Amino acid sequence: MELGYTVQTSKSVEEAVAAVEKAVADNNFRVLHIHHVDHTLREKGFDREPYKIIEVCNGKYASQVLEQNINIGLFLPCKVNVYTENGQTYISGMRTQLMAELFKDDKIKQVADEVGVIVEKIVDSAK
Repeated sequence: MELGYTVQTSKSVEEAVAAVEKAVADNNFRVLHIHHVDHTLREKGFDREPYKIIEVCNGKYASQVLEQNINIGLFLPCKVNVYTENGQTYISGMRTQLMAELFKDDKIKQVADEVGVIVEKIVDSAK
């Protein structure tokens, strides 16, 4: 399984970020923060194409997995990336199902599978 679920879009990065924000809200998640990685790197003298990391969360799901294993917080919040590579814009959501492989817990697997479906829906809706 790939680390992320990635789709190509004809939208600009700004349009794709706005579409992700709407899809996140439509799926009862919340945008916690948007990291402008390209701006941060440019400030440090490194040039790169647009790259945004959007942190998203649903409190119910976060609480459920943290109750099972506090160390799962190292994987929270979920990330959706919007970036340009070779002039093409992509939207990529983390595959939360991979957390279940690391934590070997049926309750975590159940939540991770459910959230994974929602993250893919968010990415597809934003496309």
